[in-house]
Amino acid sequence: MTKKTANFRKYIVWFWGIVLGGFTIIILLFYIASIGGLGTLPTFQELENFENNLATEVISSDGVTIGKYAKENRTPVNFKDLPENLVNALVATEDERFYEHSGIDFRGTARAIFKPGSGGASTITQQLARMLFTGEKSRNPIERIKQKLKEWVVATKLEKQYTKQEIIAMYLNKYDFLNQAVGIRSAARIYFGKEPKELEIQESAMLVGMLKNSSYFNPLRREELVKQRRNVVLLQMTKNDFITEGEKINLQQLPLNIDYTPESHDEGYATYFRTHLQKIMRNWVKNNPKPNGEQYDIFSDGLKIFVTIDSRMQQYAEEAVEEHMANLQESFFREQKRNKTAPFYDIDQSQIDGIYDRARKNSERYKRLKIHGKSEKEIKKIFNTKTPMKVFSWKGDKDTIMSPNDSIKYYKYFLRSGLLSIEPQTGHIKAWVGGINNKHFKYDAVAQQKRQVGSTFKPFVYATAINQLRMSPCDELPNIRYTIPKGKYGIPEAWTPDNSNNEYGGMLTLKDGLAGSVNTISANLIDKVSPENVVRLAKAAGIETEIQPNPSIALGAVDLSLLEMVSAYSTFANKGLRVKPMIITRIEDKNGTVLKDFRPQTQEVLSEESAYVILNLLEGVTQSGSGIRLRSTYTSGGDAVTGFPYKFTNAIAGKTGTTQNQSDGWFMGIVPNLVTGVWTGGEDRATHFFGITKGQGATMALPSWALFMRKCYEDKNLNISKEDFEKPENLSININCQEKSQEDKNSISGGDTDF
Repeated sequence: MTKKTANFRKYIVWFWGIVLGGFTIIILLFYIASIGGLGTLPTFQELENFENNLATEVISSDGVTIGKYAKENRTPVNFKDLPENLVNALVATEDERFYEHSGIDFRGTARAIFKPGSGGASTITQQLARMLFTGEKSRNPIERIKQKLKEWVVATKLEKQYTKQEIIAMYLNKYDFLNQAVGIRSAARIYFGKEPKELEIQESAMLVGMLKNSSYFNPLRREELVKQRRNVVLLQMTKNDFITEGEKINLQQLPLNIDYTPESHDEGYATYFRTHLQKIMRNWVKNNPKPNGEQYDIFSDGLKIFVTIDSRMQQYAEEAVEEHMANLQESFFREQKRNKTAPFYDIDQSQIDGIYDRARKNSERYKRLKIHGKSEKEIKKIFNTKTPMKVFSWKGDKDTIMSPNDSIKYYKYFLRSGLLSIEPQTGHIKAWVGGINNKHFKYDAVAQQKRQVGSTFKPFVYATAINQLRMSPCDELPNIRYTIPKGKYGIPEAWTPDNSNNEYGGMLTLKDGLAGSVNTISANLIDKVSPENVVRLAKAAGIETEIQPNPSIALGAVDLSLLEMVSAYSTFANKGLRVKPMIITRIEDKNGTVLKDFRPQTQEVLSEESAYVILNLLEGVTQSGSGIRLRSTYTSGGDAVTGFPYKFTNAIAGKTGTTQNQSDGWFMGIVPNLVTGVWTGGEDRATHFFGITKGQGATMALPSWALFMRKCYEDKNLNISKEDFEKPENLSININCQEKSQEDKNSISGGDTDF
């Protein structure tokens, strides 16, 4: 044997020794890792039930997800809900041999070792293993090798337990696409306003491109870079024959077309409702544990809460409030330019200082500073120091520089509003607008706030008289000052309310008395039936706040919530039967198992006949009283604020309310299958319009109702009734009163203001 041949054989032996030895070491290390020698590995049970923080979804009555509660905004989808183009883009870019390997792509690994920069060695399954069990990549080389071996072991276990389709779905459901988009469904909704199934090829390519590093390839910060990365994905799809060369060229020319739809709690529709719902759910989970005794976590257990809100009606309600309030606010700003104590009336400087001081001490900034031990002197200095901030405006948030004290004064100028709509036959709350902007104005005007209700309380006085004494809308009472003497009903002084226009004389029917909101008639009626009986009926109808049985409640001298008022008015629309308001219809767990079905709770309050007569009385308000502008058909002028005529011709029962000094404006409107209430006013009672023209409920609140209802009627799918109220058979109370002349009506109007 020649020396050359011997050396060749020696090299061959060495080569195979290294190769076989390397494989032996790899197999040995793989075995050691598989038995936990390089660190704890997930058990079979853990692989089957790996932890995922799943967002709880709030689903509207028309099947739309209107919000989520989440630690991570993740809502999983099944493989069947993923578009083919998304799966193709993923495989082409991240793991071309995904369907050929069993979790580890040795060809890819070898290529990554011997040809650095040619592509990653991690398969989709390995990446999933890392996300689920082995954590972020370590920078320590030794630790990285150990981590890679563990990834291999977990990847092979995953491949044994799950199908390729399940692995793809798990991977896409787990990945954090940034900007609160955890998982593919959240990403599709947040970046494109779509469900995953609706994604187009270029949109899927962009999302797959983000998988490389979503922090770096962030479409909200680096749009051009993300577009370049998307085009790389489209190139990979072409190489793997998922799209043609022509399709690639056309798709690469398209812009990203991001439709950013954030899903934070302050964004989207029904934000105030979702805050209220969260409080309800926190109480519910305390009393409804899991089968194992643990408490559900609404932020991570992936519950599905099916609510009564209709997403379309919610949108229309928010649009209506925004449209009207933007106009109303502009009018208020103009008025305040002439007000030396703006934005307040009727109070002196010491009272104004007190308002600002309370606002400062109630602010989150003040509370944080106190927690950190700051003195009053230090806090005062901080509140007087100008700082960059973003503040609310009706034209969008604006960046500015002002001191915290100045921001408090700035926000005091803004009028607030709330709208609530209930389906009276079911008690289902269909729209809930708690304020003008949840990000900047947290206080909920629907459930949290209680304000004086003014004339909107008068129907409960009339209802008591009709139900108890069987009075008719045609019965007449004298329009003269009416006195309830000292001591009666426990009052300390004699009570004689005035009509707001100081006009008296003649006889008025109950229908005219309510249409004109005449205070003398309300005082007479409450004395006939007693305040105690009015309170009893109001509470049976849905008023939960404690009401003192004082005669002044006949004029609305009681603070109630919008939720209570709309609930109680719904009793009139539902033939005297009260249905307790509902916001949830059912709750399911993440697997679709029904945890709770909710059923309506009912109570008879009035006879069907009495309820119908009240509706007839309230129709008079929109036919000849303070709600007459709903019927306006003229095109010049229209509404005093919006400038639009409403032209409603269908049956509408309603009542306006305006409290002392125009501090609160109310409108309650009823059609046969929908009851909607609106409140508008300042945060402080001293914030209001100077005069009654713009400060009354017919101007402050009624337009939001009208705009909302017009939008609802335009959407034929909602089936909001334009029919007359259903008349009971054998109606024995006379409602066909002889019509008075327009001149008489104008002369008897008692006005809408109560004090």
